[in-house]
This record gives sequence, C-alpha cells and structure tokens, in this order.
Amino acid sequence: MNSDTGYRLLAKHYVIDDCDIGEDTIVRDYVNLFGCTIGKRCKIGAYTEIQAGVTIGDETKVEPFAFIPKGVNIGERCFIGPHVVFTNDRMPRAYGDWDVTQTIVEDGASIGAGAIVVCGVTIGRNAMVGAGAVVTKDVEPNTLVVGNPARFLKKLGEVKA
Repeated sequence: MNSDTGYRLLAKHYVIDDCDIGEDTIVRDYVNLFGCTIGKRCKIGAYTEIQAGVTIGDETKVEPFAFIPKGVNIGERCFIGPHVVFTNDRMPRAYGDWDVTQTIVEDGASIGAGAIVVCGVTIGRNAMVGAGAVVTKDVEPNTLVVGNPARFLKKLGEVKA
C-alpha cells in the first residue's frame, strides 16, 4: 500500500499521469492511466489503458489488455473482461477533428472477454455482454446479449448487491 495514495501499486512498469485512484484499489504492471478517475476497491489488470476523462465506479474489476478511451463512463461493481475494447468516435480518421461520443456502462454490468463496444451505447444495470460480442446498440438492464452484432439472448434475474 502506498501511504501517499491509498491504492496498491503492484507494478514496476507503468504510466500513471494525473489520475484520481480510490483507496484499496489494486493496479497491476504495464498499465497506462491518463487523467482518469477510478473508484475504491477496484482491480486494474496488466496491460490496460484507461484514458483521460474516463470514470470507473467503486469495486469494478478491469481485466488485462482492456482499452477504455476518453468518453467512457463505467459504474460500480462492473466487470470488464480481458481484451475488451471500447471505441469513442463513430467516424474515425487519421486527420481532422476527433469527435468523442459518450458510452455508459451502468452499475453491475459485465462485459465478457474480447467484446467490442461501439461508442454511443448504454449497457444497462446488471446486463451481461457475452464473450466476443460486438455491441452496436443499447443493452437493456438485466439482459444477456451475445454475437456480432450483439443480440438479445435472455432476460436475467435481478442481482442483489
């Protein structure tokens, strides 16, 4: 535990620049964190990049190799699986202005390994996105979506926190 920060940096190689990281949060090796806000008791896996302006709520787990760019807001008690990629521009180009589009992941949502979340969507409270899914539209609360593009598979029971 770093007594100056309140979070545990379990890393030798990292970039943490101008971030607000909550108490008892664990940060692993080879992460790039830039201008983001991460809640209390979170776990940030190795080889993860979280960019400026991103907020992550308390008790959220981000697995290795996740990419979370500017414009993404993730709630409390969420799970972001390994190799999950969020986008933040609907019409990206190597030149010209960058048009950031917001994405919201509500409390309790889980996103499976290798999923891609196209910007501008909301993943509802306690929803689940299956591994490898490509999310192109909103996911209703308490539902499971799978596939490419992600489609409704079934309704989930209420999750008690």
